[in-house]
Amino acid sequence: MITLALSKGRIFDETLPLLKAAGIEVAEDPETSRKLILATSRPDVRVVLVRATDVPTYVQYGGADLGVAGRDVLLEHGGQGLYQPLDLRIAKCRMSVAARADFDYAAAVKQGSRVRVATKYTTVARDHFADKGVHVDLIKLYGSMELAPLTGLADAIVDLVSTGSTLKANHLVEVEQIMEISSRLVVNQAALKIKREPIRQLIDIFSNAIEKG
Repeated sequence: MITLALSKGRIFDETLPLLKAAGIEVAEDPETSRKLILATSRPDVRVVLVRATDVPTYVQYGGADLGVAGRDVLLEHGGQGLYQPLDLRIAKCRMSVAARADFDYAAAVKQGSRVRVATKYTTVARDHFADKGVHVDLIKLYGSMELAPLTGLADAIVDLVSTGSTLKANHLVEVEQIMEISSRLVVNQAALKIKREPIRQLIDIFSNAIEKG
């Protein structure tokens, strides 16, 4: 049995065509099913539904043989010990710094001011600002980042941006792009040895499907 860890939402939806290319169709819709383990059209493959941030942990400790995780999650929560054979080029977005339109971020940075930054990506943010020599106080939040600058909790945020419409609706502007984000295939090292043939076959099929676009 091969177990694939996926998170609900965009990653799940955009992984489906890759699975289809491998002749795998998930038996139930995770949005309507209450099950956390879903059967597929292949008796030797199943899908487990976990939080996006938990995918690397499930794969690392053998709760799943492989999984799909965003680059942001792997950088923030650690992709150590995981084989990452493929950038699946799905769930694309970017990680950026955003601030209120009336906050002069560039001037604050230039003057060496301490900038208060709200984010759930504290590891990525800390590394980014340290590399640039920017002094920041990081405030860890878990949701609604856009609220932090609006209430005066923070001067800026570090968050994922897709279309930018949420920022615009909350009168925030993107002031700096940190990195492009997409989702990776991650594989448990032990599973790769024990179940080498079926896992390698999946990797090859996914790779071919990506190339064909």
